[in-house]
Amino acid sequence: MNHSAPEPLAEQPTDQPADAVRLVVGAAIVDDLAHPTRLLAARRTEPPALAGGWELPGGKVDPGESPLSALHREVAEELGVSIGVGALLPGPLPGATWPLTGRFEMIVWIAEVTAGNPAPIEDHDELRWLPLDELETVGWLGADLPIVRALSVRLRADG
Repeated sequence: MNHSAPEPLAEQPTDQPADAVRLVVGAAIVDDLAHPTRLLAARRTEPPALAGGWELPGGKVDPGESPLSALHREVAEELGVSIGVGALLPGPLPGATWPLTGRFEMIVWIAEVTAGNPAPIEDHDELRWLPLDELETVGWLGADLPIVRALSVRLRADG
């Protein structure tokens, strides 16, 4: 797996106008960065329109916060763990982001748990470790599905 340093975008605080695209961060948490065999999926409880859908853990980048800081904060809040961050999973949009609904775009890093045991603390009611050949056995949110498909290709090549 490519363990290159996160892109410079990861270190830059965001200060965007209210009508700008809002950045969301996502963690593709695998069991082992060097030889991934499983991916962690989280089932949403909030908001009601997304409840029951499966996603990668993460969330919105706060004003003045860097995307990488937001990633660590969101994973700690949602799952109660610390992570080590590996490679960026580049998306199709400028800035290597992935399109979400509305004015939201997501930047995704492949990561692994370095401290703690993942638990559905906030915004989720269930977590599952999915083997790489079973990634599509849960009902991923529509915006996450292309990311999961790209991850499947990337992780199988890296594993």
